[in-house]
Amino acid sequence: MDRTRNRLLACAALAALLPLAAPPAAAALYKWIDANGRTVYSDQVPPGVKAEPVGAAPPPANPNAVKDLANQDAEFRKRQLERAEDGKKTEKARTDSAKLATLCAQARAQIASLRTEQVVVYRLNEKGERVVMDEAARRAEIGRVEAMMRERNCPAGG
Repeated sequence: MDRTRNRLLACAALAALLPLAAPPAAAALYKWIDANGRTVYSDQVPPGVKAEPVGAAPPPANPNAVKDLANQDAEFRKRQLERAEDGKKTEKARTDSAKLATLCAQARAQIASLRTEQVVVYRLNEKGERVVMDEAARRAEIGRVEAMMRERNCPAGG
């Protein structure tokens, strides 16, 4: 009885290990219907039989995939550069606008100061000496500052 049991265990172990020892099948597997109407699977198709591959390898990769990916990458990089340039332009416009606003505010303050008669305004002469501005000099300076504001398109008010 032990002998039979040992043989049974040996056969079961051999049956379990046999699939592991078999080399992997590299040949394709085909399926077709034979003359008796039975479905047949085999790695060899008889002549004159219409067979379809079963578990076939996946279709070959797109030969243009690398080129398509490179084009997509180039387009992506181009869009990134355009966004970066747009960002720089926007930042430059914002900075220029802030500088213009500051300049215009200073010009308006200067004009307001020149128009106030209670404030004594000085300017430097050719020798670098301080000289009090008279009414005509004040009007001329106001005209010069207003012209500069028009050149720079300063917004009204402020």
